[in-house]
Amino acid sequence: MNFIIINIKELFQTEAKPRNKVCGNQMSKVPSIKNAFLYVESGRIMGFGSMKDFNQKRDRYYSMADNIIDATNKSVLPSWCDSHTHIVYAGSREKEFVDKIKGLSYEEIAKRGGGILNSALLLQKTSEDALYEQSMERLTEMIKLGTGEVEKKSGYGLNTDSELKMLRVIRKMKENTNARIKATFLGAHSFPVEYSNNREEYVNIVINEMIPLVAAEELADFIDVFCDKGFYTPEQTERILMAGIKHGLRAKIHANELSNSGGIQVGVKYGALSVDHIEYTEDDEIKCLLESETMPTILPGAAYFLNMPYAPARKIIDSGLPLALASDYNPGSSPSGNMNLIISMACVNYKLLPEEAFNAATINSAYAMGVSDTLGSIAIGKEANFIVTKPISGIGLIPYSFGSNLIDSVYLKGVLQ
Repeated sequence: MNFIIINIKELFQTEAKPRNKVCGNQMSKVPSIKNAFLYVESGRIMGFGSMKDFNQKRDRYYSMADNIIDATNKSVLPSWCDSHTHIVYAGSREKEFVDKIKGLSYEEIAKRGGGILNSALLLQKTSEDALYEQSMERLTEMIKLGTGEVEKKSGYGLNTDSELKMLRVIRKMKENTNARIKATFLGAHSFPVEYSNNREEYVNIVINEMIPLVAAEELADFIDVFCDKGFYTPEQTERILMAGIKHGLRAKIHANELSNSGGIQVGVKYGALSVDHIEYTEDDEIKCLLESETMPTILPGAAYFLNMPYAPARKIIDSGLPLALASDYNPGSSPSGNMNLIISMACVNYKLLPEEAFNAATINSAYAMGVSDTLGSIAIGKEANFIVTKPISGIGLIPYSFGSNLIDSVYLKGVLQ
């Protein structure tokens, strides 16, 4: 269906010449048009501008449109891109939430068989159909909260059959939603208990068994490794990334969440699309990132939920780098896919300006998913994935009103969700 939205109070993130990312001090600027219109044709943005421009071509647009939508007092902005999630999981881990309240650390919980290993055990016992149903419920909730693009990781299988099961669920979700989905193989998320004393053997299974099967079924776009203290070493990470790249999977990295692990440098070395978490980022890491095309990505929900140090987001932006935001939606360390709340956390805890957080959650997170050529902004030819807000004074009201849902409606591929 072709339609026009008219009388938009403010149309945000408009681009005459689309960019693939926004860096440094440019992140504090969000281009917009007040009193605007937006024309959608066959699921793509094919026209936008001021109402003055619209009125000069009114008859032409009316002849092309099947429907006219009046958005008086409402604003329109591109849908949120969530470039790092783990929403394909079985059950919850609220018991560990209580353990955290009692003072146990993430590492202590993992050593007791909790954390990722707990999720892996539950997932291995869950059927593919049940896993799909649970995961689609989470995705539906995320869409209602404004997310239109989602990266989803495996990693709670930790054996070949279960990792493939997770990726097949993600493929089925792709087929049954208008949201843009990217799949990431994360077999190297943790080490199964049975390989705790022989980690190299599990690394070999990931490289020689899992990756070839994932590639053969074309189940993933990216490969990821948890390169951090207590998990995968830089050397193990390199071996896994090289195998993934050989099979056509681009690198993404869990890096420097628990320590200064060297994960950022490994990610840059292998052309990672993004390095994520990055709580422990210092001058050497920033210098390394400045010489790369890798997107630094922070996950405020995880740092909040685990009461961890915050990544130096302000320093990253002030150095001239871009920055992306993602939810890290998962059962253990960030059980929420509400990107509106993530944006608020970025402003309150990381001292980002609302405009910086907005850029980090749209165009830059689209880059971190490899989709900024078609999503993440309002530009001619891009997919019509956007949010219509309730009446707001400006985008600053979204992080300010952290407990309110200011979204009126969401369109994906030009379809009302």
